[in-house]
Amino acid sequence: MTLQDKTAIITGASRGIGREIAIRFAGEGADVAVLYSGNRDAAEKVCAEIHSLGRKAVSYKCDVSNPDEVKETVRQIRTDFQGIDILVNNAGIAKDLLVPQMKEEDFNRVLDVNLKGAFHMIRQTYMIFARKRAGRIINISSASGLIGSAGQANYSSAKAGLIGLTKSVARELAGRNVTCNAIAPGLIDTAMTRGMNQAAKEKIVEAIPLKRIGQASDVANLALFLASDLSGYITGEVIRVDGGLCM
Repeated sequence: MTLQDKTAIITGASRGIGREIAIRFAGEGADVAVLYSGNRDAAEKVCAEIHSLGRKAVSYKCDVSNPDEVKETVRQIRTDFQGIDILVNNAGIAKDLLVPQMKEEDFNRVLDVNLKGAFHMIRQTYMIFARKRAGRIINISSASGLIGSAGQANYSSAKAGLIGLTKSVARELAGRNVTCNAIAPGLIDTAMTRGMNQAAKEKIVEAIPLKRIGQASDVANLALFLASDLSGYITGEVIRVDGGLCM
């Protein structure tokens, strides 16, 4: 198994892409710390699926935008598990509006969760990875962080910032044999995209060379590769999973 006896922390793991990554990792032998912000029942269902695969899973309620909560959660994970080998920063929210209508608090909230949340998680695991001279950090960015999206100034800014964070952390930890990479999904079939206006969704699909919406499993497959020893000579990269949308 690719991740046999590794321990992964996955934020936003109760649904969507995070859930798919958590189950995919467990299927390859990893134990998983399932972080969620609100839906405890959904997080526990993910843990139950992981248990059915014969792996350990524990859920933790954590607002990643709160540095104190992040610090305490990572401390508890270190107590509950033997170690930490992989960090996947997937937690994210969207509050879409055109710039003139966007409230400052909505702009700040999206950056606090999507960008600063990843920073807080990396900050609390940084020395764990550095001391053991091994580790994988995977940040879930977005195609919106590469090309910008109308009505998503806050989301695009946060996801673009996540790319810069990825490259800086990759440079800092490279000498310790720790890699840090980003995945930039395009239009993926999740609860968030299912709520989109149908006409707008069809317009995006028309612009995708592969002419279809991606699946959460497409992102999870790449995350698995980046979390494994197979990707040991790849760091600081931003890899698109977008059907060719941004090429």
